[in-house]
Amino acid sequence: MTRKLALIGYGEAGSTFARAGGWGKDAAGYDLLAACREALATDGLVSAATVGEALVGTPLVLSLVTADEALGVARDCARFLAPGTLFCDMNSVAPDTKREAAAAVEAAGGRYVDVAVLAPVNPACLAVPLMLSGAAAGKAEALLRAAGFTNTRVVGEEVGRASAIKMIRSVMVKGLEALTDEMMVAASAAGVADEVLASLDASEKTVPWRTRAAYNLERMATHGTRRAAEMEEAARTLIALGVAPVMTRATVLRQREVGLKNGKGESQ
Repeated sequence: MTRKLALIGYGEAGSTFARAGGWGKDAAGYDLLAACREALATDGLVSAATVGEALVGTPLVLSLVTADEALGVARDCARFLAPGTLFCDMNSVAPDTKREAAAAVEAAGGRYVDVAVLAPVNPACLAVPLMLSGAAAGKAEALLRAAGFTNTRVVGEEVGRASAIKMIRSVMVKGLEALTDEMMVAASAAGVADEVLASLDASEKTVPWRTRAAYNLERMATHGTRRAAEMEEAARTLIALGVAPVMTRATVLRQREVGLKNGKGESQ
């Protein structure tokens, strides 16, 4: 049976996209977790028992797993890809990691596309900004738009370019979250949280710091473990550029600490 696409990983991102697109039986999916496989069936998709089963008869594969699993998943999928299948690696990993994954996919006859997801999938859903790079990025963009994605842009033919944009951007975005947590823990311990936040408001008027601090802390509590893995890849990106990732490594520790403390952060 020919399907429009396959999903490998059915966490927050995969399930959000599938529901928003109403993909139903046009898509098959696989996830290591039994609960996620059950969610695939509940949402009307074909819930495959194996990776190979999920990839049968599809021209487009979306890999949506955690950063630490991304390379292994690409290698596992490569064995089952029909010649010419587009493998869109949408995971938050370093350019070198994506190039390693691309080598495995392309050696098996697949066509690898580096995709960077540049915002939370909720509430954006299929309007989330996507950057694509790689020789097959243009063809992948057409299929992604056919699947319902509305905010896509090809940024080059080199695998790793899209992920470089994402990883270097993450140095700032996730770093600010980690610094927010450190600031708020210290401010609360000193009993000066209100004064600290007010002083920040006085120096920057765009978004009240109470709102920004609450948002940053919620992001870390919910996604800290996953974001720590992403920031490991951001550190790898900086090292490859000859930049010592001093603050980025500290962000890894802080994001992971908060994520583990809250028992969350397991899905993208």
